[in-house]
Amino acid sequence: MGRVKVNLTLDADVAETARSLGLNMSRLAEAAIIEAAKVERNRLWREANQPAIDAYAEEIAKEGLPLAGYRSF
Repeated sequence: MGRVKVNLTLDADVAETARSLGLNMSRLAEAAIIEAAKVERNRLWREANQPAIDAYAEEIAKEGLPLAGYRSF
């Protein structure tokens, strides 16, 4: 897909510190956005699937784990 240019506004001290340390701000910003998107996707998935998660947890609480009698630990 390639790379695209975007505008990003940073605190001047943050940018200067990054430059002085030789940090690649584009790569750091990209990594932070990737992580933030992953966290948000997971949050949205949990929100959308919460009824099923709750139902499964209730079933396990009532009936126990399937095949629990076959566990060796």
